[in-house]
Amino acid sequence: KIKGDIELHKPYVDKIEFDCECGGKMHRTPEVIDCWYDSGSMPFAQYHYPFENKDLFEKTFPANFISEAVDQTRGWFYTLLAISTLIFDKAPFKNCIVLGHVNDKNGVKMSKHKGNVVDPWSVLDKQGADAVRWYFYTTSQPWLPSRFSAEAVSEAQRKYLGTLWNTYSFYVLYAEIDKFDPTKYDFEKIKLSLMDKWILSELNILVRDTDKLLSEYKITESSRLLADFADEVSNWYVRRCRDRFWGSDMDDDKIAAYMTLNKVLVTLCGLTAPFTPFIAESIYQNIVRSVDKKAPISIHLTSFPVCDERYIDVKLCEGMKVAMEAAALGRAARNAANIKNRQPLKRVLLCGRNVIDGGLLEVIRDELNVKNIEFISDAGEYVTYEVKPQLKTLGPKYGRLINDIRAYLAANGEHVVNEIKTKGVVETEINGTPISLKEEDLLIGIINRPGFASESDKGLTAILDTELTKELISEGLARELVSKLQTMRKESGFEVTDRIVVYYSTKSPEIKEVMEKSAIAKDVLADKVVYDDGRGKTWSINGLDVKLGVERV
Repeated sequence: KIKGDIELHKPYVDKIEFDCECGGKMHRTPEVIDCWYDSGSMPFAQYHYPFENKDLFEKTFPANFISEAVDQTRGWFYTLLAISTLIFDKAPFKNCIVLGHVNDKNGVKMSKHKGNVVDPWSVLDKQGADAVRWYFYTTSQPWLPSRFSAEAVSEAQRKYLGTLWNTYSFYVLYAEIDKFDPTKYDFEKIKLSLMDKWILSELNILVRDTDKLLSEYKITESSRLLADFADEVSNWYVRRCRDRFWGSDMDDDKIAAYMTLNKVLVTLCGLTAPFTPFIAESIYQNIVRSVDKKAPISIHLTSFPVCDERYIDVKLCEGMKVAMEAAALGRAARNAANIKNRQPLKRVLLCGRNVIDGGLLEVIRDELNVKNIEFISDAGEYVTYEVKPQLKTLGPKYGRLINDIRAYLAANGEHVVNEIKTKGVVETEINGTPISLKEEDLLIGIINRPGFASESDKGLTAILDTELTKELISEGLARELVSKLQTMRKESGFEVTDRIVVYYSTKSPEIKEVMEKSAIAKDVLADKVVYDDGRGKTWSINGLDVKLGVERV
């Protein structure tokens, strides 16, 4: 119902007729323009340009970017472009980020009548907003359709947010025990270890690359870099440096470990803040604001991290990458030979790429629990090769000769592998036909000689000497005993710094000798190691029984 006079806004409205209780009639005026014209006029209409705000309009036009779903291609994207081109002869935006539609986990468009719609609050309340955001960043490029499910969000959350939070929790646990305050130290004067220099190099490379990618609106690529780095921090840097945090004295090495991990976490907070604002803020408040009241009150009020080129060491990063690959191959060889990681071995032989210096060799020794590392140019003395044709690539090229190629490879496995390593290609002639074989044309398997276990990948081979001496076996027993005692400490609810008494009893002379002569007491913070068959829990270690007990001092 309409009452009173209606003001006519010329020239847009000349006449209004309506039909209601008062007897009037309503007619559609023919001058009404398509409503999308309003959306396309937004860049200038919002400032009432050209009637006013000329400077403000020119300062903000064209926009750095716009973003909407793909269905706006013929809607807002088009009207913005068409109107701007007609009036200003240029596009109204520099970048357009198109978003794909969200489907269910089976790739079917979500719809109420299909019953496949996910209540957003059920995910936000359980996994959190950061996890949802992170899932969309990393699952696929923004313009592609995504398959959404709570399970997929949980997986994305575990891989990055869970890893980041675990690293942060590790730092906080020991920082609280030691009452560590990073504001008391000058980072520029810290004596950094090799691992510190490596992670700081990777950190600054990450800052540089993330900044560049974000400036190019490459969201998925930059977020995946963050995830890869967080994994390296947790599963390589922290794992390799854990014992640096365990010492009772706050020496230079321990300070360097704390300061390095603190810098990594604070910088990572700054990098991840635009992606995952809540976890970044939580970590920042606890490890920055709690110790430095002069710091900005929020991570979101700090400047985006800036790369410090002084810390970038490309050679070190390349060497560490090879060291990590060698360690992974060595662990795989251990698993294949069914030898536990806690059992020391005499040596590992590396064949292939060699860009590893002395400090990195020590990292590999410790990681693989071996006494020595040797570099060899030919692995033939320790392994034999089984080479077969890759039918997927060779079939279309040499179909009728496949059986002859298979026979050639079987008879010349070592020669073929050496040619691939040195030249990248094997060239021969079979039945008068020139044959050229590359690595992707071959299936190369390794057969270990007795007493050795090996794995190979990407041109690098790690060969473990699996012969065990009495001394190596004793060392392995000591490490197993330390592991069991640490488990018992944890099960008993002891704090990390609690001193204990260890009780043991066994019929095994080997275990008794290890308990009496090794450094087990130091490793588990035991004041005494006492032989007592009246208490404890029975364990089987390498087929030998021992009863162990722990008591807090």
